[in-house]
Amino acid sequence: MIIRIVKLTLRTEEVDTFLKLFAAAKQTIRSTEGCEHLELLRDNSNPNIFFTHSHWQNTEALDNYRNSDFFRKTWSETKALFQEKAAAWSLEKFVNLPESTLD
Repeated sequence: MIIRIVKLTLRTEEVDTFLKLFAAAKQTIRSTEGCEHLELLRDNSNPNIFFTHSHWQNTEALDNYRNSDFFRKTWSETKALFQEKAAAWSLEKFVNLPESTLD
């Protein structure tokens, strides 16, 4: 499983526009093949900073989504709202680690 976290820093005047855009897109993203989870988080101390947190079955599923027409259109609209360039991480859970690596 791939866990994807994307940090989005928006211009103050664009927060409401972004929230409407996310609300319109979230169901399509959630129903994309390979997407197992999607949520939007907001920073406690800065209301202009949001994070998307999603789970994907594998890298191929995430890449298929990121190469879709839907993503390109939505991302283009979202990027226009940024105060700063987005930051993104693709992560995997560590499982079955030998006990010695946890020390």
